[in-house]
Amino acid sequence: MNTGKASRFNRKKIGSDIKASLKALSQGGFKRIYSHIDQLGIKKGVDEMGIDKFINQCALLAAGSGVVAGAGGFTTLWIGMPLDLINLITQQFRVTMAIAYDQTGSYQLNFDDFIRIVASSLKGDARMTLTKNVMEEVAEKLLINLGSKTAERLVPVVGAVIGGSANYLFIKRVAKSLKTAQLNVAL
Repeated sequence: MNTGKASRFNRKKIGSDIKASLKALSQGGFKRIYSHIDQLGIKKGVDEMGIDKFINQCALLAAGSGVVAGAGGFTTLWIGMPLDLINLITQQFRVTMAIAYDQTGSYQLNFDDFIRIVASSLKGDARMTLTKNVMEEVAEKLLINLGSKTAERLVPVVGAVIGGSANYLFIKRVAKSLKTAQLNVAL
């Protein structure tokens, strides 16, 4: 009987830990990830490879962390999931910057305009004022995408395939959404 109570307690703790991480991500984590991305490097990558190959490279990098996070099943899931989420966000940000550059000719985006584009690529309302709620919504949608794969990742080989495939397809869907959208960015 104690095992059941401990299990329930752990689930609640895990849920509250995830919510705390989500809140921390939306309160500065996005800006930290954004600030570490080399925008000039993205411009050079798009110029050298072309937009489609650059997007594919980002999708493959995202798939790689999904494979690693899911490869060991439950064992690697708890360590790999946060790293996978950070890499998935980074690759989404890189794709967003690359498509913005491809469509506008400018590779420098300020953070506020950038996060509006990210929100719109996730079907958010790009006309919303940039608030903590917008960033929390973006973080929540990213976490939902990642969390939908969690159960399947508990089985090692299946987890690796699903984790890699889901990340790859997520980046490709974001890119497709951005490429068909009209990016209204004041540059």
